[in-house]
Amino acid sequence: MSKPFLKQLQKILPTESILTDASECLTYGYDNSRRHAQPLAVVFPTTEEHVQQIITICNQHNISLYARGRGTGTTGATVPVNGGIVISFEHMNKIIHMDEKNRSIDVQPGVTNLEVQQCAAKHGLFWAPDPTSAAFCSVGGNLAYNSAGPRAVKYGTCRENTLGLRAVTGNGDIIQCGTHTTKGVVGYDLTRLLIGSEGNLALITQATLKLLPLPTAKHTLKASYQSMDAAARAVSNIMAQAVTPCALEFMDKNALDMVRSYSSSELPTNAGAMLMIEVDGHADTIQRESEIIKLASQVEGHIQTDIAQTKEEAHALWQTRKALSPCLRKIAPKKINEDVVVPVSNIPALINALDRLSQTHDIKIVNFGHAGNGNIHVNLLVNPDDKNEMKAAENCLNDVFDLALELNGSLSGEHGVGLEKRNFITKELGKTEIKLMHQIKQVFDKNNILNPGKTLPEM
Repeated sequence: MSKPFLKQLQKILPTESILTDASECLTYGYDNSRRHAQPLAVVFPTTEEHVQQIITICNQHNISLYARGRGTGTTGATVPVNGGIVISFEHMNKIIHMDEKNRSIDVQPGVTNLEVQQCAAKHGLFWAPDPTSAAFCSVGGNLAYNSAGPRAVKYGTCRENTLGLRAVTGNGDIIQCGTHTTKGVVGYDLTRLLIGSEGNLALITQATLKLLPLPTAKHTLKASYQSMDAAARAVSNIMAQAVTPCALEFMDKNALDMVRSYSSSELPTNAGAMLMIEVDGHADTIQRESEIIKLASQVEGHIQTDIAQTKEEAHALWQTRKALSPCLRKIAPKKINEDVVVPVSNIPALINALDRLSQTHDIKIVNFGHAGNGNIHVNLLVNPDDKNEMKAAENCLNDVFDLALELNGSLSGEHGVGLEKRNFITKELGKTEIKLMHQIKQVFDKNNILNPGKTLPEM
């Protein structure tokens, strides 16, 4: 990093907001993909003006800039592969305005998902997106990936629950898009374009989030099945009902076996799969709606469906689901975690085909995820030191992606593309679509300083 560049940074930010020591910068080169690249420096803006000034001098010196929230992403989207600057938003963490009358909240990108939920809950409201890492992940990261979590099956993703944004483009221009209202059709929808763009077009500096009334009652159900195929058919049947659960998660037998010793909840020992279902609503109707879901869960191959009798029992069940991903990291030397998505009616075909791929490639596959919207987390467990196994995993992963697309699905439901899936997206997008996306990138970021090398394959 040149001295003139560093001097310009020091004019913008106080000394304590700039890291240049290699050991201090080291941890900011990782994300949850386990990829790593050493950044030249790490900067911590606290205002939109800081962000604009940082982008401006990065353009002047042709230095790459990588936005980072809390590093919980799994695709390497925040890893500074070109040795550029990491801009961490952890100090832009203010809740700017809580507007309970209009059910919205204005926040900076470094505010955590949990902090939004806690603030909203004081007013009887909540924000729908709830990724597994909600206690730690930031709103900016949620928006960059369009991360949603279990509740998306009923309430939608970040795109459906964000009213507007402020951001700084890669060219250094401050833009405001969206509205503070739930309706608005003036101009192109830049809000939805930026959400899910992985810091590739502009850096979000403020978000207006749409809030919803907290339900007055919740029921958590646990349904077990003889096979994953039976559970998948139950998902399709449940989603065909007039009552939509607010969460519908599943675990296959491998997932159940692996997480059992980490769980305080009683998990079935004779089941090939389990569904975790949450129904929310009004206290006066919740029992009837839960019974509708319970009845719909009882397809051929069903073993038992129970409703959690206490809050503690329900909490233990959800903690089991949240423990799955870290549990797999402890058990396997490496897990390749993909989040393909297919139409709900095609889940049985997907699960059956994944079992065949596991046998064909001799790779252990553990499946769990958001069954209510067909978002399946496919985990390939491998030994990274075994070259033959890694080659088999690579071939298996290619077949997993082909399978999802054959079933009218997509390569990613919420994890994004980053580096992990960048070279696969030509399977889903054509040359014309990719060319248009490169042109959009050029308009927002003419010098290609924002997160270069990610999301889009080279033309």
